[in-house]
Amino acid sequence: MNRLIHLSVFIALFFTGIYASTAQESTVKIGLLKYNGGGDWYANPTSLPNLIKYCNQNLHTTISQEPVTIELSDNTLFQYPFIHMTGHGNVHFSELEAQNLRQYLEAGGFLHIDDNYGMDNYIRREIAKVFPGADWIELPFSHAIYHQKYDFPNGLPKIHEHDNKPPQGFGMFHNGRLVIYYTYECDLGDGWEDESVHSDPKDIRTKALKMGANIIQYVFTN
Repeated sequence: MNRLIHLSVFIALFFTGIYASTAQESTVKIGLLKYNGGGDWYANPTSLPNLIKYCNQNLHTTISQEPVTIELSDNTLFQYPFIHMTGHGNVHFSELEAQNLRQYLEAGGFLHIDDNYGMDNYIRREIAKVFPGADWIELPFSHAIYHQKYDFPNGLPKIHEHDNKPPQGFGMFHNGRLVIYYTYECDLGDGWEDESVHSDPKDIRTKALKMGANIIQYVFTN
């Protein structure tokens, strides 16, 4: 129960920090999930720092510039209201990790999974351990996550092409609240990286950063 209270209060403080100038001194940290299984959880090392900088400049958030690497087995997980996960390969959650992730999400936490290409089968298998029997729901283009500060009337922007599939945003809900947002066939995090990494055009990188800012704003205002 202490974990539930701590995370709820943390989110409330951050929400205040977005809109109240008196809270500008406070900061919140977001996490990068380090997972087992062999997948490269450390992919896109410049993506989160760039997204944080963009949000602090354009949403007036007060997010700590450096994300914190966190594991699901670590009880400090409950200090971070937003966790980002990416990679290309295998993912494995132990029974304890799946249990901790579920408790974290039920407590008010949020997980953004960005498939960097090749994670899909593993993500669906492992999240089934967290919420057995629950179904992924493709979010309609009318969902609020696409209509925060920036408007995306056609849903996720396409950043990189792989299999000639449209980008899709899937959600996992608990008691009516979106607790996991899974961006697939999009490579959103690649668009957050330094320009020199992928040589993406500025307009593509801007779309990716704007969509990332929408996710951040949605999480901390809903």
